[in-house]
Amino acid sequence: MYVLKTEAAFDSAHFLYGYEGKCSNLHGHRWVISAEITAEKLHKNGQLRGMVTDFGNIKKDLKDLADSFDHAFIYEKNSLKNETVSALKNENFNLIEVDFRPTAENFAEYFYMRLEALGYSVGSVTVYETPNNCARYSRN
Repeated sequence: MYVLKTEAAFDSAHFLYGYEGKCSNLHGHRWVISAEITAEKLHKNGQLRGMVTDFGNIKKDLKDLADSFDHAFIYEKNSLKNETVSALKNENFNLIEVDFRPTAENFAEYFYMRLEALGYSVGSVTVYETPNNCARYSRN
């Protein structure tokens, strides 16, 4: 089995709705996404001969995904009052509403699915919310 690994990062704010503890308050992270792309064999011919895929492509695609969340306030759908969302939008804040609780675990699955939808054979995705704390998602 061949495994390629690349990383991208983004900075954002979030909070955990319904959580009892410090993370129920608005706070930020430098999220690091580490993606592993797998293959049983290498390309035999053409531009990708001897490769699983072009590192340039996977790096760009992962960076684009990370950049789409960079310097945003990420919040779970229905976790804020409509008035709060409106007020933040009126202040031109970059808001991103997601259908899941914005945890490292859920982000790992989210980025896994997004990379898979781009056609990659994803082995796993690990998302670090701090240098020492991460969550990994794979189908294995």
